[in-house]
Amino acid sequence: MLHRILYPKFSVSQKHLEQKLYNKTVLITGASFGIGRLLAEKLAFKNTNLVLMGRTSEKLKEVCEIIKKNGGNASYIPGDLRDQSTIDDVFKYLKSKDVGVDVFVNNAGKSIRRSIYSSLDRFHDFTRTMNLNYYAPIELVLKLLPEISKRNGQIINISSFLVLLPAMPFWSAYQASKGAFHTWLKSIQPELNKRGVTCSNIYLPLVRTRMIAPTKKFDKAPVMEPHQATEIIAKSILKKGYNFKPWWVNPTRLAFKLFGKSYIKRILKNN
Repeated sequence: MLHRILYPKFSVSQKHLEQKLYNKTVLITGASFGIGRLLAEKLAFKNTNLVLMGRTSEKLKEVCEIIKKNGGNASYIPGDLRDQSTIDDVFKYLKSKDVGVDVFVNNAGKSIRRSIYSSLDRFHDFTRTMNLNYYAPIELVLKLLPEISKRNGQIINISSFLVLLPAMPFWSAYQASKGAFHTWLKSIQPELNKRGVTCSNIYLPLVRTRMIAPTKKFDKAPVMEPHQATEIIAKSILKKGYNFKPWWVNPTRLAFKLFGKSYIKRILKNN
C-alpha cells in the first residue's frame, strides 16, 4: 500500500512514443543493466536507432539482440565513461556511421553511501564518482551539442531526488557529484533552449537496481521499481521539457526544515 502511495503507477503510449522517435537516434548511457536496459528495450522500434553504452559488453550485446529480435535497431559501444578512450570511441563511431543524436539520456551513474570516517584512505571514491557523474556527461554534452542543436533535440538527465534535499550524512560523494552536474545543466539550459534544445531533469528516488544493492538496509524499503522509472523517462521523451520529482519531495524538504537536526542525529546513531 505504501509503495502505491509513494509511487503511483502510470504508463505512456507505445504508439505515441514510436511516432515521436520515428527516424530518430537515441543515445543511452548505462544501458547494460537496470533502468538503461529497460529503457532501451522499451524503445525497440523499427524506425528508431538506439546507440547503447555501458561497461559490460556481453550484457550490451544481449540487449541489442533482444531489441533486434523485437524488430528494433540497436548498436553498442562498451567501455567505462571515466576513461577518455571510451568517450573518444563514442564519437568515432557516430562519425563513422554519419549519425547525429536526437535524444541523449544521461543515465550512467555511480552511487556511494559511506561514512566520511570510512573514506579517509579512499580519495579515489570521490574522484571516480565525480568523473562518472559530472565530468563524463559534461564532455558528452559538449561534443553532442552541435548535432543535437541542429535537430532541436533533447537532453534527459537521470538525476536524484537527493540534489533537491539538504546535504545528507554518508552521501557526500554521490550528492556532491550529482548536484554538480544538476547545477551545470540548469546553468546552460537557457542557452540550450534558445537554440531549440530542451532539457529534462528526472529526480528519481531510490530505485531497486544494482546501484543500491550493497546497502542491505534498503532491501525492504519502499523504493521505486525500475519499470516505473522507465515510464517516467519515456514521458519526458514524449513531452519535451518534462521534469519529474516524487510528489513527496516538497513535504520532505519542509520536514527537514522543522525536524532535520533530530533526523540527522537519529541517522548517525543508527549507523
